[in-house]
Amino acid sequence: MRTGWAEAPSGPMAPEPAARYTAARRALLAERFPGETLVVPSGTAKVRNNDSSYEFRPGSDLAWLTTCYEQDAVLIAGPEDATLYVRVRASRESDEFFRSRGGELWVGPRRSAEEWTAALGLPCASLDDLEKALAELDPVSTRVLRGFDGRVDAAVEPVDDGLRDGQLAAALGELRLVKDAWEVEQLRDAVDATVRGFADVVRALPADRESSERLVDGVFGLRARHDGNTVGYGTIAAAGAHACTLHWWRNDGVCRPGELLLLDAGVENRHLYTADITRTVPVAGRFSPVQRRVYEAVLAAQEAGIAVIRPGVAWRDIHRACMRVIAGALAEWGLLPISAAESLDDEVGLHRRWTLHASGHMLGLDVHDCAKARAETYLDGVLAAGNVLTVEPGLYFQPDDLMVPPEYRGIGVRIEDDVLVTEDGAEVLSAALPRDPDAVEAWMAAERAAGVRLPA
Repeated sequence: MRTGWAEAPSGPMAPEPAARYTAARRALLAERFPGETLVVPSGTAKVRNNDSSYEFRPGSDLAWLTTCYEQDAVLIAGPEDATLYVRVRASRESDEFFRSRGGELWVGPRRSAEEWTAALGLPCASLDDLEKALAELDPVSTRVLRGFDGRVDAAVEPVDDGLRDGQLAAALGELRLVKDAWEVEQLRDAVDATVRGFADVVRALPADRESSERLVDGVFGLRARHDGNTVGYGTIAAAGAHACTLHWWRNDGVCRPGELLLLDAGVENRHLYTADITRTVPVAGRFSPVQRRVYEAVLAAQEAGIAVIRPGVAWRDIHRACMRVIAGALAEWGLLPISAAESLDDEVGLHRRWTLHASGHMLGLDVHDCAKARAETYLDGVLAAGNVLTVEPGLYFQPDDLMVPPEYRGIGVRIEDDVLVTEDGAEVLSAALPRDPDAVEAWMAAERAAGVRLPA
């Protein structure tokens, strides 16, 4: 078994296009913690059942710092230099190649340490050397991104009850708030693929008979796997009253003509950046009068939120702009027992019964990106050019809600788009997907006329 093999192919490798960006990101992180050593793992595979693991997806922070997407990789960035420890090519004279379930005979070829170094523009070493490197670290001057790799967590004892490590996680979240040019390119790619996925769904969704939410889920998932890595989060294919469940994940219901389908989905591209778009469409292709009334109110709220976006605007002002429109519509329809102005008081908020959630979040490598950032830099902060965020107001009338007339019950509408903050305003990255109700109806008719398609 160990003899008779040709030499493994190797040669010069061009650096990854993102290499100069990741070097700049690592430098920004080092500036936050001068003189310290920072340890950032990619994470380990998680067992799905018995000896089967979930498909591995690296931690977003390691991906952002290196564009290495391998499991078990660990970045150790010291005051003077940084090294990425990663599983490298094994010799065919080793047991690992032939007998390990993680060996190359089982899971495919690997790069050598030299090839990794050339590709990433970052010194790389074998994962076999990691244990020694971790043992040499001084916990007092080391911070670890914890919760991703048990070996790393155990090797470097936390100090100050983990406060220092939490500051590292927060700093990574804050640095990722502003996207560089390469990241914006990746997000455009993810959004464009997602737009194609929505069109695929409409083409496959029958207008004149019942069909399964899982048909919607599967059709979009095919586009995500073909044009990207996978879906960026669990697809929400919520038909009828299921749209009133914010994170409807079962997708085991029925799409019925006459009802609405709320599709909240995003393609995660090959560099792990995800889109996050929601459209609420009439299954039969035409909105009923009450469906259109609710839809137009949500659309007006979303447009009001997008209109305020520019550098220097408070993050929470987007939600406030959306809610002013929503509260006004609910009052106009006679659903609020008080005035819109009274409901908008932070201590009252009766309109929240039907809105349920905030009107957006940051977007990037994670669908809810930068979640570890401190509140003063995100939720209580202001927008900056390079932020990418969603704007997604909604109205949800539960099927058993006795405070609304019967014709509203079971209607849930959300409209969500991905928005880049520019130097002087905002760009809706997902503008190619229609939002106006007349345009939605015309788009659905045109897509259905074109017929079902497979990704090309």
